[in-house]
Amino acid sequence: MYAISLGDDGAELRPLEPWQAEEFLAHMERGRELIGQHVGLADVVTDLESSRAFLQSYAQKAATDTGRIYGIWTDGKLVGGVLFRTMDIAQATAEAGCWLEPSAVGRGLVTRASRVIIDWAVEERGIHRVEWHVSAANAPSIAVARRLGMTKDGVLRESYLYRGKRRDMEIWSVLAPEWRTSS
Repeated sequence: MYAISLGDDGAELRPLEPWQAEEFLAHMERGRELIGQHVGLADVVTDLESSRAFLQSYAQKAATDTGRIYGIWTDGKLVGGVLFRTMDIAQATAEAGCWLEPSAVGRGLVTRASRVIIDWAVEERGIHRVEWHVSAANAPSIAVARRLGMTKDGVLRESYLYRGKRRDMEIWSVLAPEWRTSS
């Protein structure tokens, strides 16, 4: 197991794996209300079996080079994460995403962790375009996209049905040449 430091505050980025399903579920329980405001993850991971299945799906994505998932730990406790929901190596595109529990909000953790995984995707995997899909109502996630130097490509009006309500989705992106000059 390896960990990547996210700065002087002791925060770390580590792969999330199926054997951590119990810890992941406990984290979801702590953050379910906040995470569930905008991210379907809170509705998917509801018990140990679904937690293990979710992490196993990302282990499979990692094995087939079609996605990745990483946890953010502070003081030895899982408090959030970042992921590549999709990765298409042939097209050189990826979609990044994030989530945090309330105890970790406002510390720049998602921005720092996202920088690490985007840099890896661009420099190690040859990804040309990284996208960030976000509910138009999710101001904190939009702020992360801005801090990452992403450009708002547009709005998909009422394109996402979540908890019985249609939501606008914003698409943000950064291209490899932009990333290299800004990071």
